[in-house]
Amino acid sequence: MILPIYVYGQPVLRKVAADVDPHDESLTKLIADMFETMEVAQGVGLAAPQVGRSIRVVVIDLDVLREDFPEYKDFKRAFINPHIVEIDNNAPKESIEEGCLSIPGIHENVTRSTRIHVTYVDEQLMPHDEWVEGYLARVMQHEFDHLEGKMFVDKVTPFRKQLIKNKLKAMSQGKFECRYRTKPAHQ
Repeated sequence: MILPIYVYGQPVLRKVAADVDPHDESLTKLIADMFETMEVAQGVGLAAPQVGRSIRVVVIDLDVLREDFPEYKDFKRAFINPHIVEIDNNAPKESIEEGCLSIPGIHENVTRSTRIHVTYVDEQLMPHDEWVEGYLARVMQHEFDHLEGKMFVDKVTPFRKQLIKNKLKAMSQGKFECRYRTKPAHQ
């Protein structure tokens, strides 16, 4: 089922999400719905708070980027109770333009580390404790930020933040255009 994506200004997007019981049978349907929702909205990642659930669940599908990143061919995974344990401050930082399904129409450069240490449980309930690098590390940081009540616009320079302030205010008042199903803050 395609779920509405909660848009900037919705309180759930600013809450710290709670860990969830990985054995909860309703997660299977939620994860399937999140993948379907993300595909329709043409995203590469989606966190549960973006569909109104303040729980630590993220889905990422990088297969759509396989032409530019062949290493992500068939990469489609769910992350249950993901946490960033450590950001490698010795790894290079990259500034790349990011967008977000919860902030339609706004794209800004965000600087992030290229290497992070994460823990999570996968859909088969297997625990993982690993270092992740490259573009996947960026997507994980973006999506896992949602679980901490943070959004990519919080990480832009003060100058850029000032330039997009009015767009964000309008968005929080429901004044935006979007091609996928949303739940604006005013509803």
